[in-house]
Amino acid sequence: MTIKEVCKKFNVSPDTLRYYERVGVIPEVHRTSGGIRDYDEDDIKWVETATCFRSAGMPIELLIEYVRLFREGDHTFKARCELLKEARERILAERKKYDDALEKMEYKIRVYERAVETGRLEWDDENNCCNCSKIKE
Repeated sequence: MTIKEVCKKFNVSPDTLRYYERVGVIPEVHRTSGGIRDYDEDDIKWVETATCFRSAGMPIELLIEYVRLFREGDHTFKARCELLKEARERILAERKKYDDALEKMEYKIRVYERAVETGRLEWDDENNCCNCSKIKE
């Protein structure tokens, strides 16, 4: 698969793919005899993993470390597992922030929908939920 096809498939730029390869986010991509990148099935799996994890906020440094450990071989299973657990905790913490913000937003939407129906804006402080600040506006 060409770099253009991979870019289209994963909605990333060629510069991003080249950068990922250069810094070690993905292993070196297979090339044709003329030196042109020719992404095979394994390369595609690495790009898929990298773009998935990056879109979830996984730091580049963790991805680079993961690939480094992979290249070292099977004796790094435990280290890779620990690295992924660390990344998971970061992602869960980020997700919690989004969940809290959505909860607050949903509360405000309900209040405003009720205000549209009644003509009165009334905040129910007991139900102004979530871990966001208690500021109403």
